[in-house]
Amino acid sequence: MKKPNRLIYLALGGAGEIGMNAYVYGYGPKGKERFILVDLGIAFPDMDSTPGVDVILPDMTWLAQQADRLDAIFITHAHEDHVGGVAHMYRHFNAPIYARPFTANIAKRKMIEQGHAPENVHVVEAMEPVEVGPFTVSYLPISHSVPESAGLVIDSPEGRVIHTGDFKLDESPVVGEAFDPDLWAEVSKPGVRALVIDSTNVFTGHAGRSEAVLGAEIQKLIKAQKGMVVATTFASNIARLKTLADAGRDAGRSIVLLGRAMRRMTEAAMEEGILTDFPSVISPEDAKNLPRENLMLIVTGSQGERRAASAQLSRGKYLGLELKEGDTFLFSSKTIPGNERGVAQIMNNFSEMGVDVITDADGLYHVSGHANRPDLERITSIVNPQVVIPMHGEHRHLRTHSKLATANGRQGVLAPNGTIVDLSGNSATVAGYVDTGRVYLDGATHVGSYDGVVRDRIKMALNGHVVVAVMVDEDDELLEDAWVDMRGLSEVGVNGAPLLDQLEDELSQALSRVDGRTVADDDKLSDIVKRAVRQLCKEQIGKKPEVTTLITRLAAE
Repeated sequence: MKKPNRLIYLALGGAGEIGMNAYVYGYGPKGKERFILVDLGIAFPDMDSTPGVDVILPDMTWLAQQADRLDAIFITHAHEDHVGGVAHMYRHFNAPIYARPFTANIAKRKMIEQGHAPENVHVVEAMEPVEVGPFTVSYLPISHSVPESAGLVIDSPEGRVIHTGDFKLDESPVVGEAFDPDLWAEVSKPGVRALVIDSTNVFTGHAGRSEAVLGAEIQKLIKAQKGMVVATTFASNIARLKTLADAGRDAGRSIVLLGRAMRRMTEAAMEEGILTDFPSVISPEDAKNLPRENLMLIVTGSQGERRAASAQLSRGKYLGLELKEGDTFLFSSKTIPGNERGVAQIMNNFSEMGVDVITDADGLYHVSGHANRPDLERITSIVNPQVVIPMHGEHRHLRTHSKLATANGRQGVLAPNGTIVDLSGNSATVAGYVDTGRVYLDGATHVGSYDGVVRDRIKMALNGHVVVAVMVDEDDELLEDAWVDMRGLSEVGVNGAPLLDQLEDELSQALSRVDGRTVADDDKLSDIVKRAVRQLCKEQIGKKPEVTTLITRLAAE
């Protein structure tokens, strides 16, 4: 008997967390579906939980194992949590990538950086249908904090799904397309099986504000300052960059852009004709020759990134420019949860310099790029779907949004990462689960979250590390004088004696008691060394360090 076809939705990232979005849609018989992937993003590490990691990627093993059934990758917009992982993981899929012009520009740059052909990225215009496998997909313009953001209209034999991507309902966004409720109503007329929708701001009870309201307040702020003004925001927020630059120019200041990401985004926006009237900018070299009160710097690093321009300015100079007492630093951005410590450090550094720091706390200098609860309800009403599946949020966001949809008379489905939702038939059902997780880009390699690499790094950071070298001579006799090296441990114990000397003495005694059978067994010998080191360290400094034992066996000539 022929298996019936089904339409499925599956989040591999982004549903249960903020970041590393990756959503799969499939159609066909169970186990033989053809797939499309919507977005492939990254999340950013922190020194507490992921020390040394460059970026965090969703674990795409499930899809990679079935890559021959993946027909295409569609990128909704140019934010890193949606496009940042495409080039890093492209070798697993080798499927065509589709994006609108600005997003495609950014994606192509990333592909080149990772050694992939940029021709694999295909440019698609708004509402231009793309037929891939059993799906027809069109980009549906929506406003957000980056140009050419779009939802996706996904048609299959089982019906229409609308995937919102990130969005806000801004009808005067400064840069990019305004929200068009009539267009969204028009594409929803045939009936929408499911609305898969952004949940970031579901807890915010008031309607969102337009980007257009910020310019006057920012200009007023800049005009009131006597020294140099520096502002930071997301490099991808082209509208905010323009708002800041326009306000600085209108306040009589020369504009300087600092940070590679900011320059890359503005260049891409100009190449695609999105930025046509951006104020002229001057170089950092020219800025050094102008009075401070005539300068406005717009810099990267709104989330406290250590290597970004904001952090480097807070530690001293960046490209020959520095802040001084009486200058002003504006955070025209919201701190993403998890980044508070890095941002606070920058603020404190500036405070010590005598720099006045201004944040978004009063709402005058920042508006969110995501829809608030009333906006979520409005677009859901416009689309009028049978099923609402919240995505792009932590579990608490998804759960609350699902309950909101149910309270408004629709079927809300809670589907965190790994949940297969069957959208076929009269109602959506959970049809199974797949393993999901995280992969770390650690230098040039991909490391699984369960591989132990990062865990060992954290253990060493918390407890320190001791290396012990022991030697076995040609007659299989153990030399009792071990060599010890310590890292990340106190040099002196509670008894006031050097810890290194104590360790060497303790090991000498422990090794003198070892019998021949133990000497012949590397594992047993290592265990004795480890126990002796950790016991002494616990007594003397209250720590049980990580221990590495190096055993050298000399061979007779």
